[in-house]
Amino acid sequence: MASTVEELTVNYSEDDTQLVKELDKVVLSKGAWATLMFRYQDWDAKNNEFGPEKFSIRRYQKRNGEYLPKSKFNISSVDQARKIIETLEAWIGKPAE
Repeated sequence: MASTVEELTVNYSEDDTQLVKELDKVVLSKGAWATLMFRYQDWDAKNNEFGPEKFSIRRYQKRNGEYLPKSKFNISSVDQARKIIETLEAWIGKPAE
């Protein structure tokens, strides 16, 4: 497990095969609770290549000097990501009722 936010990753390998490839990450918040957003691809064994881009927002809690995963939300497609962006842009700056 990671002891710093910078060490957190979604890269994942099994039996010398990389199954999840991290393309980018952004630290949204740091501290006892950290929130990160990742851009990644999953390995598609059927086509023997990495699949389309996906995105994930993940929360980690630091305990005993190590960050432990606590929750995640996966955005499964670029189309879904665009819909989330459009919704947030519409909401931001709009007065609450």
